[in-house]
Amino acid sequence: MWKQFLGKLPRKTQKPDPDSPISASATLSPGSGRTNAVNAAYKLASAAVFPACVIAGVEPLLAFKDVPCSEKLNLFISKLSLCCVVFDFTDPAKNIQEKELKRATLLELLEFVSQNPPKFSENSILAACKMCSVNLFRVFPPNSRSSNTTTSENENDDEPVFDPAWSHLQIVYDFLLKFITSTSLESKVAKKYINHSFILRIIDLFDSEDPRERDCLKAILHRIYGKFMVHRPFIRKNISNLFYRFVFETEKHNGVAELLEIFGSVITGFALPLKEEHKIFLSRTLIPLHKPKSLGVYFQQLSYCVSQFIEKDPKLTSVVIRGLLKYWPITNSQKEVMFLGELEEILEATSVAEFQKVMVPLFRRVGYCMNSHHFQVAERALFMWNNDQIVNLIAQNQQVILPIIFPALEANAESHWNQAVLNLTLNVKKMVAEMDDELAVACISNYREDKKRKDTESERRDQMWLNLENAAA
Repeated sequence: MWKQFLGKLPRKTQKPDPDSPISASATLSPGSGRTNAVNAAYKLASAAVFPACVIAGVEPLLAFKDVPCSEKLNLFISKLSLCCVVFDFTDPAKNIQEKELKRATLLELLEFVSQNPPKFSENSILAACKMCSVNLFRVFPPNSRSSNTTTSENENDDEPVFDPAWSHLQIVYDFLLKFITSTSLESKVAKKYINHSFILRIIDLFDSEDPRERDCLKAILHRIYGKFMVHRPFIRKNISNLFYRFVFETEKHNGVAELLEIFGSVITGFALPLKEEHKIFLSRTLIPLHKPKSLGVYFQQLSYCVSQFIEKDPKLTSVVIRGLLKYWPITNSQKEVMFLGELEEILEATSVAEFQKVMVPLFRRVGYCMNSHHFQVAERALFMWNNDQIVNLIAQNQQVILPIIFPALEANAESHWNQAVLNLTLNVKKMVAEMDDELAVACISNYREDKKRKDTESERRDQMWLNLENAAA
């Protein structure tokens, strides 16, 4: 069976150099004394698909328990080289025996790295990174993606796409996660191979349409971020660049939610006071992520990241609220409901000083939402008055806020079509009147005078047009 598998490997057309590292290892390794033709063919084929300097010369089909401890890393490298052949899974009937052999070898490798192996040598780290790169790093076929860049609001309801090669990919991902988290892997040595190029390719894979793959990538990138401190600024920078492209160019990426989940835990580890770099990330990256139409897919993760920033530094509240007002979805009712929910969570953690910086534009927008003809938006805006913290903030600044809110309440009470919104409006109006009865009466009086003035202007304008029509006739 393994002869057929090895026969699929590419072969060198020229003879190997007797002075090459392969020849040297063949004379030193206990498993390299075999002279059968199949073993020689395997070595030639392996050298064609893997760097010659790390071919150990140990028969890869041996079990780890069948070799002495001194040879286990050599066997580890040989098995890794054997797994560097990638198969086509679009045809399930093709290369069945070879696929099963590779899968069994991958499971052996996973078990080996899970059982406290000896300290990984530089060659074994290189071999492991090479095997993972060959199997995982690939370009996703364009025909599997939606060509429509204006994603629909219900995109998250679409059926997920599953990779047919997952039976192998899953084991490789599990291997990479165990390998990175292993105590046998020294970060000082491994950072040469788990480098910027490797990490960038990992980040590119987050665009996979398979949710299982994105979940594995999330765990792996998080572990890399935790273990390799030297790579942390690079990871943050490149994820930020990915978000920029998503917001301002493509509005299409499958892994935004998973990347935001990673950042959610990263933000909790930021030291105080926050660096300027992190504040810039909030204002230039996280807040603009409220703009795309597909916000609903990753809204929960984004809201958590924003709340973590505010928890770290409450002075950022006004920055966040101004950002939400800048990207407020005027024509998208479902996004408006989400914005109002996030706004309520932010206001719960807002100090009076920060609230006063943004209360005027904020409650103008809330007033517009109260008057929305979409009943869910109007209801969500009125439900904010059930929050004791928000009511307390309003009560402390009622001289400014009530004149802004009362016209919206009066307009709803007079003409809103939805009975539930009408009932909520009357309740809020009663609550506001109880805060300051004299101010409420003055606000109602001003509203009626303003309405009368607008009605008079409207009548005058209509009369002018009527006169012009008569004159033209």
